[in-house]
Amino acid sequence: MKKYLLLKFCSVFFLFPACSQDPNASSNTAPAATNLKENKPKGVVHSNGTTGENAFVLSDFLSENSSLDASVDRIFSSLDEKQIVAQLLMSAVGRAGLERATIERYVREGLIGNLLMLNGTKAEFTEMISSFNQITASKGYLPFLYSADAEPSLVNRKITGSKTVKKAVEINSLEEVIGTAQSISQDLNDIGINYNFAPVVDVAGNATVGYRGFGSKKEELISWSDAFIQETQKHNIVATAKHFPGHGLVTGDTHTALQTIDGELKEIVNYPTLIKNGVLSVMIGHLAVKNNKKYNTNGLPATCSKTIVTDLLVNEMKFKGLIVTDAMNMGGVLKVPNSTVRSIQAGCHIILMPVDVVKAHSEVLTKYKADPAFKATVDAAAKKVIRMKLCLGLL
Repeated sequence: MKKYLLLKFCSVFFLFPACSQDPNASSNTAPAATNLKENKPKGVVHSNGTTGENAFVLSDFLSENSSLDASVDRIFSSLDEKQIVAQLLMSAVGRAGLERATIERYVREGLIGNLLMLNGTKAEFTEMISSFNQITASKGYLPFLYSADAEPSLVNRKITGSKTVKKAVEINSLEEVIGTAQSISQDLNDIGINYNFAPVVDVAGNATVGYRGFGSKKEELISWSDAFIQETQKHNIVATAKHFPGHGLVTGDTHTALQTIDGELKEIVNYPTLIKNGVLSVMIGHLAVKNNKKYNTNGLPATCSKTIVTDLLVNEMKFKGLIVTDAMNMGGVLKVPNSTVRSIQAGCHIILMPVDVVKAHSEVLTKYKADPAFKATVDAAAKKVIRMKLCLGLL
């Protein structure tokens, strides 16, 4: 194991008791996340003008920061090919995910680098994350991004025991939006979840997603979504605008089948303000586009379309954050061959819930070793994930 990982493991081993009593850490934060900071360069300069010896902050992610760039490169260079690929994969655990024993095996084998907590109790998820953190630390792996679908309309069902909040369609003021985001974020901080797949910024026309965002109040959709994002990220949690390029005006459900946007991409107007104001993640929906000369996806879901992910979202809309797919076990993408590889080629950085983790990791690793252009794409995506982990204070 390379020098960085060896030093990291040693710091975890010797400092474990002291770090477990860090008064600034959440009670369920694994010691490894704190100990990993020991390997950071000193004297880093943050985007807000402050300096610190051992930590970056979330607002650094989108900034020009040579110290952060150097830290990303240093950590990346310590990883082997298997671990690099793992940074792009996010499986799920919980009642709607895989069995805990299966996830533990994937964690121990270094096949995944991130995890979605999908339907369980607050206490269960808190304990699981603590346990998974101990495994990653003992193995010398990077800590995980832990995510949840903690939308106002879903969080009390997805995480039982979380504070009761109004559904998005029941919220009536900006103050309620901010209070709801604050309440949700406090629960996520308690658990150890650092990545929220919320808010939904689709308009309210579609029955599947319409009640899950603020789209029923069209004039408030962007400002309220932005407020939710800003409050979430104040709590050191990555917020996610979804489902790009827009799920609100299609009639069906991407959980069951591929849905198609016919003609103009009317919902992409919801994103520029959010991108300008610093939303850190965007989720791509399993939505095809037809009868649109510029953005036609040729029958593929947007998740597998470079036209939508790279050309539109990254190049035209100037989004520089993390791009995550919607779940890859959904009907909207399930029949696409080599969907994991194609999503990475399209420009996605995190592949959510691949149907077969072992197969997905193997397919990506095989192509990574054989195709220099694909290797460069994977490396860039892995560095994005590492950058976020640094800015969350996990490293």
